[in-house]
Amino acid sequence: MRKTAVALILILVFSTVPFMALAKPASGAAVVENSWITKASLPTARSSLSVAVVNGKIYAIGGMPDYDTNEEYDPATDTWTTKAPMPTARYKLGIAVYNDKIFCIGGQFSNRSSNARAEQTGAIEVYDPATNTWEIKTSMPNPRSQFQANVVNGKIYLIGGRTGGQNSTVSLNEVYDPETESWTTKASMLYPAVSYASAVLRNKIYVFGGQDEFNETMNLAVNQIYDTETDTWSFGTSLPTVVWKSAAGATSGTSAQQRIFVVGGQLGNSGDATNITQIYDPESDSWSVGQSMPTSRFDLAAAVVNDKLYAIGGTEKRNILPGDEANAENEVYTAIGYETDTDEEAKKTEPFPVLPAVAAASIVIVALMGIGLLVYFKKRKR
Repeated sequence: MRKTAVALILILVFSTVPFMALAKPASGAAVVENSWITKASLPTARSSLSVAVVNGKIYAIGGMPDYDTNEEYDPATDTWTTKAPMPTARYKLGIAVYNDKIFCIGGQFSNRSSNARAEQTGAIEVYDPATNTWEIKTSMPNPRSQFQANVVNGKIYLIGGRTGGQNSTVSLNEVYDPETESWTTKASMLYPAVSYASAVLRNKIYVFGGQDEFNETMNLAVNQIYDTETDTWSFGTSLPTVVWKSAAGATSGTSAQQRIFVVGGQLGNSGDATNITQIYDPESDSWSVGQSMPTSRFDLAAAVVNDKLYAIGGTEKRNILPGDEANAENEVYTAIGYETDTDEEAKKTEPFPVLPAVAAASIVIVALMGIGLLVYFKKRKR
């Protein structure tokens, strides 16, 4: 009888295993759409910095005031590492990635030996993350700052910016070939602009807002779209909220829908910083508004890794000058409809999740039944 009781108990125990497996919670943290999370801060607080992504890691380079700082961020471990400094200390430069190398182009620096205004540089310096080394290239023909650099089909497009102080904003559109170090001039911008936000989708370069000092309303709401295949410009739907000194990044359509996110910026010529997240859909040429950033700021930088947007650095101060305190914030945004491979795998392997309480209840029931069976057979033996 004792053997029979033990056998029955074992059968009951093994029969609960499937319930315990079903009760196992899904692996990994749940993905919260349309949300911001604060990550490890930038080691060197900076505004007017530039960021680039190589092999899933973000490199924050340059910034105000006159930083040559180069810091690498690994989203997988949420850690920062200091890398070889940029040869020419500068801020408000253009940055682009070609063949896993980071091209730092133009920008400006402060002449600390006098009270003169900031000076422009045409320096082109290339950082190789694989070797942690820099290479100096031939300078750009028209030194300038406050522009963005975008890569399309192996060419780097440098659009707008300033060649000097006030009244030097240009509509220039120059293309740099990193293989031959040659330059080509393309169709000019519809509005000359500085300190705009920009991103690339489907071989088109989108230029959002910025400032045009020659326009009656200097701060622009316009959405200028450059088609690299036809060398033509057109207008998209304007920004809902007029900002400049904002940052932008585009999601690829792999884990999140193809969208461009314009974050932060300054309201008005010398207005307050904002934390707004403006979302542009190029397919429908329409805008929506996402969850706001935790930190209001302008002169920040943005990078996209695995279809998540990282907003790094910046400042909340109006008319920040070299030497003023900047922000070190590093905040990441998850878009609406975001999906990961882990999420999909979890759906396949755990289609019927059961609360852990069910597993606990099953164990209690088995224990009680086992005790009952032992008592029953013991009495029968007597």
